[in-house]
Amino acid sequence: MPRTHRRAPALLVPLLLCAGLLLSGCANPGRGSADDDPTRPVTLKFWHGWSEKNEVKAVDAAIARFERLHPNIRVKSTGNVSDATVNQALRAGGGDAPDVVSSFTTDNVGQYCSSGMWADLDPFMKKSGLDKEKVFPKTLLSYTSYEGRQCALPLLADAYGLYYNKDAFEKAGITRPPRTMSEFREDAVKLTERTSGGSYKQLGFMPDFRLYQNSPDRLLAQWGPRYFDAEGKARLAESPETAEFFTVQRDLIRAQGGYGALEKFRTTFGDEMSSQNAFLTGKLAMHMDGEWRGLMLNEAGPSFRWGTAPMPVPDDRADTYGRGYLTGTVAGIAHSSKHQNAAWELLKFLTADTDQVVAFANAIHNIPSTNAALASPRLERDPAFRTFLDIAANPRSTGMPPSVNGGQYIVSLRDFAFDVEAGKVHDLTKGLRALDRQIDEDNLQSRN
Repeated sequence: MPRTHRRAPALLVPLLLCAGLLLSGCANPGRGSADDDPTRPVTLKFWHGWSEKNEVKAVDAAIARFERLHPNIRVKSTGNVSDATVNQALRAGGGDAPDVVSSFTTDNVGQYCSSGMWADLDPFMKKSGLDKEKVFPKTLLSYTSYEGRQCALPLLADAYGLYYNKDAFEKAGITRPPRTMSEFREDAVKLTERTSGGSYKQLGFMPDFRLYQNSPDRLLAQWGPRYFDAEGKARLAESPETAEFFTVQRDLIRAQGGYGALEKFRTTFGDEMSSQNAFLTGKLAMHMDGEWRGLMLNEAGPSFRWGTAPMPVPDDRADTYGRGYLTGTVAGIAHSSKHQNAAWELLKFLTADTDQVVAFANAIHNIPSTNAALASPRLERDPAFRTFLDIAANPRSTGMPPSVNGGQYIVSLRDFAFDVEAGKVHDLTKGLRALDRQIDEDNLQSRN
């Protein structure tokens, strides 16, 4: 989604604010009802986070299509609504609270489900005959449920892949994008150019976690790590993929000049969503980003040819090439809604109607979130976008597992990753064990 939404890797303050709201007041949200007759006249309130002109236009078009199919249901749409605002309204309940809500923050699904703030959707799906296992890709279902409770459904998705400068590749004698981590390192070094004064003119790839979308959880997805065991205990230290990931990332930093030099160069980059984006200006020859970046590049008209590919994978798992990190928008029914059956009709249309999902995906250049929409001939499939559709359809692509306290464990991983890349963690195994303990303690505190 081409917005400041996916909001560079951080979004820490809003995320933690949401966590505080959920944990402090939503254990007993306002009680609604599923006794309403969805064929009776009703006005539903739909709250969402889209705010850009073309996005709001696409949402309004979707609502208009729904109202034509359900003339008895009117939908009052409110956009640019944050998770914090939604959570406050649902905690308070009452007539001003929304009936259907959407969120860009998949990390909070565990809280939405465990707090009961979003209604359990399985009874609605059973009643309407919607087979979620057939309709939605497995990875997307995994981040919209928690401990067997399906309180959300995917409403479009984002996939992450590699953007690369074709002109820079040709100049360096590189014939195709790297597929393994060793090729990635080799190409990054070849593509790095320095000025006569020794500073960087062009960097092959910026591995530092503070850059734009370079959150460690997104890069770590190429290893397919194990975050939690069956009991919900953190197991990053016991997952060999985690240590291997940090080892590869530190080696990539050293190969391109060291952390200090890279961080100094990073401070010269412009804002991620501006015309001074480091890939757009040619300061980066390779860059990890989401599918929405392609639309922005087409609109900006860079001075070089560019292409897309999946991110590389570990050398010993070359057969997994094509996988990637997935996330997306989630939508659900407020537990406090007194019109839950009518709300289900709207939610079902937005998330499971093939024509609607395809039209919405085409309008805002996002990944469709149903199997049928991914295969639809009406889906726009330019070559750059095709890469991300393939990543979304790859069974090895992964999202983040839900947690009782939302994205707090991702915040902890991110903080740990900052210390690792800066050379502050001397014993990686010991550090990962401490990280696991911290995650477990945070989860335990959230349950108490």
